[in-house]
Amino acid sequence: MKKDSFLEKKKKTREEKIKKESLGLRGTIIDSLKNELFGGLDDQDKIIVKFHGLYQQDNRDIREERSKKKLDRFFSFMIRLRIPGGLINSKQWIAIHKISEKNSTGVIKVTTRQTIQLHGLIKSKIKPTIQSFNLEKLDSIATCGDVNRNVVCSTYIGKYFHEEIFNYALKISKMLLPKTRAYYEIWLDEKKILEKKKKEPLYLDCFLPRKFKIAIAIPPNNDVDVFANDIGLIAIIVNNQFQGFNISVGGGLSTTHGNSKTYSRLGTVIGFYDSEKEILKIIYEILKIQRDYGNRGDRKLARLKYTIDHYGIDWFKNKLEKRIGFFLKKEHPFFFTERCDYFGWIQDNRKLWNYTFFIENGLIFDRKNFKLKSALLKIAEYQICDFLFTCNQNMTLTHIHRNDKKKIEFFLDKYGIYNYMNSLSSIRKNSMACVAFNTCPLALAEGQRYLPHLISKIETILKKYQLDKENIIIRMTGCPNGCSRPYLSEIGLVGVSYGRYNLYLGGDQEGRRLNKLYKKNMDEFSILKELDLIFYFFKKERFFGEKLGNFSFRKKWIV
Repeated sequence: MKKDSFLEKKKKTREEKIKKESLGLRGTIIDSLKNELFGGLDDQDKIIVKFHGLYQQDNRDIREERSKKKLDRFFSFMIRLRIPGGLINSKQWIAIHKISEKNSTGVIKVTTRQTIQLHGLIKSKIKPTIQSFNLEKLDSIATCGDVNRNVVCSTYIGKYFHEEIFNYALKISKMLLPKTRAYYEIWLDEKKILEKKKKEPLYLDCFLPRKFKIAIAIPPNNDVDVFANDIGLIAIIVNNQFQGFNISVGGGLSTTHGNSKTYSRLGTVIGFYDSEKEILKIIYEILKIQRDYGNRGDRKLARLKYTIDHYGIDWFKNKLEKRIGFFLKKEHPFFFTERCDYFGWIQDNRKLWNYTFFIENGLIFDRKNFKLKSALLKIAEYQICDFLFTCNQNMTLTHIHRNDKKKIEFFLDKYGIYNYMNSLSSIRKNSMACVAFNTCPLALAEGQRYLPHLISKIETILKKYQLDKENIIIRMTGCPNGCSRPYLSEIGLVGVSYGRYNLYLGGDQEGRRLNKLYKKNMDEFSILKELDLIFYFFKKERFFGEKLGNFSFRKKWIV
């Protein structure tokens, strides 16, 4: 069974060298920021700055034009906040709104990891942006890079146990933060107390081989896609009491076109535990095993899923139990029956109200008859609710007292949110797309700019077969990295080149089965033609209550 260890490979990637020599994620970022003649950062700083929650990007729509004029690319930066569990208060939302207007494009992007991104920051605006966020106790530490990313948690509104489980997201996030003070020194002008180089107690000087993701799910709703994460915590609730977590490891969706060694994988449940102290220790040691045994010679094969499959799940579990010093308990039974956000008004058992609304691809801005950004600012100014982001790029206005509900209803009506929600089809409310063009450097095809138009055409086909009320999960990415989790959808569209996508079918509605490749390299005409045929057979031959993903799986359209 013994295979060559990843650790025995002497070759390390360029990124590994940069991390190790970065002086605790400091690099030469301060000097790069001072260079006013160049809109980007030095090559090595471009990698290090990801650990500070920033991505250097450029406008790909004008890249070719600028190249012809022998101009540098039009560089800008994306900043992503760390918001464990996706919950912020009204004052924090006002700060995000104002900063987006002053320093970025003005569009606020809700991400699939329950936080927000701002795009279009020029280099001189990064530091003022971070300092403004800091005033409202918001930061972007470790939201990108080879570290634990934003910890996500199910938005299970209406149950007392949600707060208890939500607090795990806060504790895990804090526990797994890098301890270097680089972020505070560079962006918040904190003075160095010790010049002596200190080693990270968790991440050491090499950090992780790749990014690391943790999700907390509360059955029966798998709204976080828990099995798509390196660590998945599945809350066990018995008689309305939280008992502990089943622990899943090794999930991840990213693949690479043409590289058969890469693949999507769902997490494997390895056991259960009920004590907070031990649960946190388990998480800590899982991350350390990935730190010590992950592949540092090939970044495409560096996620935990590959480490587990390389050594075997039994090896991994044994290694974990030796490190934590106790045995995991037997997993508890659990069931997922859905994977969705609960739209509209819901009252919880504390008699507080919550309103969840759809945000197409997470983009918050004002349109002609749907002034979402203005409405949210007005509501926030009253400071009568909190703001909760979902892993489906939507938002819940939460913790609303009965006497304040009418004020919020007024603004939802005045600014067109109610009318907008009433106009949406089921498939649109179950759609997601990644950023893709024009800023993502990895994009091969469009994502969030194109999917809304494609869905309008798909809606016409669904109406033709009286399927327009059907809850079909559709997701699109501009590349195979899978940021909108397309491999867990009933209809997945993954970009292969501009205007062309691979079509995937067969995922279930509970997030427990990956879809599979159905047809390759399809343009819009062929996608719509194929979906027309699929919907025809679905209408004609489905079992009573059967979902599209299960139908296409049963029909063996995918192998």
